Amino acid sequence: MTDADLYRIGIDLGGTKTEGVLLDPLDAVLARQRRSTPLSEGYQAVLESVAQLVRDLAARLPEGVPYSVGVGIPGSVDAVTGLVRNANSVCLIGRPFPADLEKILGRRVGVRNDADCFTLAECRKGAGVGHQVAFGVIMGTGCGGGICIDGIVREGPHRISGEWGHVSIDPAGSPCYCGNRGCIETKISGSGVEAAYLARNGVSLTMEEIVAGARRGEARTLLAFNTFLDDFGRSLGGLISVLDPDAVVLGGGLSNIEELYHAGLERVRHYVFHNDLRTPVLKNELGDSAGVFGAAWIGV
Repeated sequence: MTDADLYRIGIDLGGTKTEGVLLDPLDAVLARQRRSTPLSEGYQAVLESVAQLVRDLAARLPEGVPYSVGVGIPGSVDAVTGLVRNANSVCLIGRPFPADLEKILGRRVGVRNDADCFTLAECRKGAGVGHQVAFGVIMGTGCGGGICIDGIVREGPHRISGEWGHVSIDPAGSPCYCGNRGCIETKISGSGVEAAYLARNGVSLTMEEIVAGARRGEARTLLAFNTFLDDFGRSLGGLISVLDPDAVVLGGGLSNIEELYHAGLERVRHYVFHNDLRTPVLKNELGDSAGVFGAAWIGV
């Protein structure tokens, strides 16, 4: 059996939703499903939800047809222990998620960081095509990144290549679940901006409400939004200064904020270590489901 004969199931395990896709050997979409991620119910519920989604998609195939399974998770798997670490869905941390899922399904499963899956998908079929070195960014419930070099997404010896969201840019900032303070994730993820707004104003607003209020010129939301754009510029400017990629591709729910591509880009120009920024900052082409395709392509 070769890849040309293989059907693929990909699962993108997110903080709020879990999505699955079934691809035929030519990468045509045969089925897609999306459901809420039961984080509040704990690890076992999340594990069973993913397993059931795989079963539901596999049931659409004729019996005996070969297929692979890949899962993108908001964290990484320690190469030595097999345990999940650095996951913003904290119920996964310290759990043998790949082994547990394989036991339930009775088959091998590929598990990779969700930002790596997103980056692979965009560099294979989306905005990153044709760029030798591309950095993929996920800005949603959390914040992560991946590095694609010559069509291959780098993992690194610690499986944390591109883990942009946990660079501390403000030692006096808010505590992060990873144990540091002022991580990029606390500054420019949806949950981070919402938490900062609540702490500053004593009122809870969603990221969508903060953006809408800023566009109307409301003072408190405008301050929060401008801080978000400045933190975005500082974070991405520093990244470009270190990696100097040929392109940056933005993904996740916050990538739909159009101001990132003009006002946010001006902040990047301010912070990057040269005065002629030529790195394109691109919106993803595969939508918020890019990661699920990448997960399908890393499946085993």
